[in-house]
Amino acid sequence: RNTGQIEALAGCDRLTISPPLLEALNSDQAELPRQLGQANGAENKIGYDDAGFRWAMNADAMATEKLAEGIRNFAADQIKLEQLVSSL
Repeated sequence: RNTGQIEALAGCDRLTISPPLLEALNSDQAELPRQLGQANGAENKIGYDDAGFRWAMNADAMATEKLAEGIRNFAADQIKLEQLVSSL
């Protein structure tokens, strides 16, 4: 990620942001308007049943690959964190 991508998600309930990017965002004193919220979500709501969602997800190679990559990275980081905490 970069700060521009993070700023585009302003208003998202939860984000994982690396410390260097968090510092970069903290040093920027410009106003950060909300980009996401309930009003935005209602406009873009897409109705999928389970089969439709799975088909659409499978049809989008980048979404499938990025989701899998994210899960693998979080799992690896969790193991590292558990090892770090257990060594204290």
